[in-house]
Amino acid sequence: MSEPEPAPGPHGSAFSGRVGWGRRPAVLVIDLVRAYTEPEGPFALPEPATAVAAVTSLVDAARAGGHPVLWTGVRYTADLSDGGLFVRKVPALAAFAEGAPGDWGGFAVQPAPGEPVLLKQYASAFFGTPLASTLRTLGVDTLVLGGVSTSGCVRATAMDALNSGFRPQVVREACADRTPQLHEANLADLDAKYADVVSLAEALPHL
Repeated sequence: MSEPEPAPGPHGSAFSGRVGWGRRPAVLVIDLVRAYTEPEGPFALPEPATAVAAVTSLVDAARAGGHPVLWTGVRYTADLSDGGLFVRKVPALAAFAEGAPGDWGGFAVQPAPGEPVLLKQYASAFFGTPLASTLRTLGVDTLVLGGVSTSGCVRATAMDALNSGFRPQVVREACADRTPQLHEANLADLDAKYADVVSLAEALPHL
């Protein structure tokens, strides 16, 4: 039996259709590291606690339900030679170079032993990493996204998830950005065109 067509979203038939949930979700935690969550971090967020708590809830639920949990971080060689133009555009990314002081790439929520940790050099978790093949090997069809930042790596990853045939579910409370305005504007645009933006309460029963 074929799946029913998803109902139109709040912007009518032109935008905000629903990709919906498949049969096998996984949680992907994007770059939730000390650089964003610590007050002195180079990318310090004004209020990271809500996102950290929501990500913890998603991770706990996925583990309890037997669903995969995957993590991303950013890492560069000491001379930033693998950072391309991205490190030129965002010089503070040097905090993620090998041997850089501060341990800013340390995780704010810890991966469990055996959970895949993908180190990337660019915004999307799919670009230059084995994420897509890893998800397909695990049988995953739905990617539940949390982490930072909403306008950057979360957005880029959600778009590439859709491009790669995975159903992106961006959990509103599990993401954060430099300002509430950036956070909300990017969630609205993601929900209109590239992903389903869902609440934590909506996501947890699927895990």
